[in-house]
Amino acid sequence: MTSMVKRCLVCITGASGAIYSIRLLCALAANGVRIHVVTSEHGARVLLEETGRPLGYWLGRLQSQGGPEGRHAFITMHENNDFSAAISSGSFRLHGTVIVPCSMGTLSTIASGNCSNLIHRAGAVALKEGWPFIVVPRETPLSLISLRAMTQLKEAGAVILPASPSFCGKPPDIQSLVDTVVYRILDHLDIVDKAMTGEDPGKP
Repeated sequence: MTSMVKRCLVCITGASGAIYSIRLLCALAANGVRIHVVTSEHGARVLLEETGRPLGYWLGRLQSQGGPEGRHAFITMHENNDFSAAISSGSFRLHGTVIVPCSMGTLSTIASGNCSNLIHRAGAVALKEGWPFIVVPRETPLSLISLRAMTQLKEAGAVILPASPSFCGKPPDIQSLVDTVVYRILDHLDIVDKAMTGEDPGKP
């Protein structure tokens, strides 16, 4: 890409762990990334249940003051059934696609090559174009079916990055613990400046 501004896609599905998606959005916005967002119906529902706020609330806060130095952040929301969206085509280049949290249903569908919604299509585009594609599963334990699907995605070029937080730095709270996973995602997106802003979604 010729532009210095990074453009990333964040997809949110119906697995538990919505706080990971919110913290990643905060980090990307703080680093001046132009963010595209897609959520599944179940993803939006889980996020509301786990954070107490709808996705629109968090995106609104980021758009108004989540950018670098508290400025405006650039966020575009897409409907999950909109196959005409720009992100459904490889001609709309991205610096990375992240599915966080990634449900096993979503992971397995992309691994099988099927595309029944925009999130599936975005994953397929990232794989065929060779862009950074990161899936963040949180489910445990894992069935053999899920493990084989992960192997297929890994062989196709995806990064399988389970939401396994690190305790070695003795994080003082849940948000800090979550951010140990977010930092790893940023590493694979080649975002060195890990400026983090935004409220803890676990707080009212």
